[in-house]
Amino acid sequence: MSESFKAILVSRDENKVQKVEEVELTDSDLMEGDVTVAVEATTVNYKDGLAITGKAPVVRKWPLIPGIDFAGTVTSSSHPDWKEGDKVILNGWGVGETHHGAYAGRARVNGDWLVKQPDGISARNAMAVGTAGYTAMLCVMALERHGIVPARGPVVVTGAAGGVGSVAIAILAKLGYQIVASTGRTSESAYLKSLGASDIIDREELSQPAKALNKERWAGGIDSVGSHTLANVLSMTSYGGAVSACGLAGGMDLPTSVAPFILRGVSLLGIDSVMAPREIREEAWRRISTDLDTGKLAELSTTISFSGIQEAARDIVEGKIRGRVVVEM
Repeated sequence: MSESFKAILVSRDENKVQKVEEVELTDSDLMEGDVTVAVEATTVNYKDGLAITGKAPVVRKWPLIPGIDFAGTVTSSSHPDWKEGDKVILNGWGVGETHHGAYAGRARVNGDWLVKQPDGISARNAMAVGTAGYTAMLCVMALERHGIVPARGPVVVTGAAGGVGSVAIAILAKLGYQIVASTGRTSESAYLKSLGASDIIDREELSQPAKALNKERWAGGIDSVGSHTLANVLSMTSYGGAVSACGLAGGMDLPTSVAPFILRGVSLLGIDSVMAPREIREEAWRRISTDLDTGKLAELSTTISFSGIQEAARDIVEGKIRGRVVVEM
């Protein structure tokens, strides 16, 4: 009989009332896959918070182990790319949504979903970056491909004190950008400046209904908020600029007009981290290992144990979490 391990299981009854409990499972309880991984570290993302609290329909298969990303060591593999002892990272691919996820001692997954843990990055630091930081890097790479280099002008980062925002600021700062950080928690100004932000603005400046066009304030943006915030960011982006959009913390709607696109040539760059092809993932993690000051990871992350996951999930949905939360298993 295989050794048991702790897991968080989300289930619901015939009336669709959700229940979250800590359980003991074995390998036989895991879903199909050709690689089994001993989970060493995971994290609590906004999406994980929604899954555990049931505030949004993230979980789509019941019962399910939530947790959309992990770092760990391969314990068994029939996949040609991976062998026992390999250090790997997983982000997305429906893990924690339709496939058992990270909040367990072990995970069995499709080996195509894994990437190599970069040399010099520990499992803990990989999850201090996590899906939020990997998404932030995808946003930065998209801006670079569009020609938004530091010489073009400032870049605005919304939801700046959150996971995506915090890592985005740290990356942009190391690359030499001038950064405008938008946050609803102006008490975090010192923290955001320590990560590399030049200017701090209150999110209220961007949360009201947007004009079709407003004064040009930045060459680009990284937005994890959506709704009126993204509409305002677009209306204030300078000629030929671009905005990477990767989140919906403020809403899924986008109440804007075509004016920024057809009168200023602004581009809206959609960023999906869940199903991104493996080569893009590998490039993002390679860039993280070189373009993120690992010294900043201590500033932007806190560490909790497995037993603290549920409380952290509630806190992140309520906007009480600063930066990244790492779960050491």
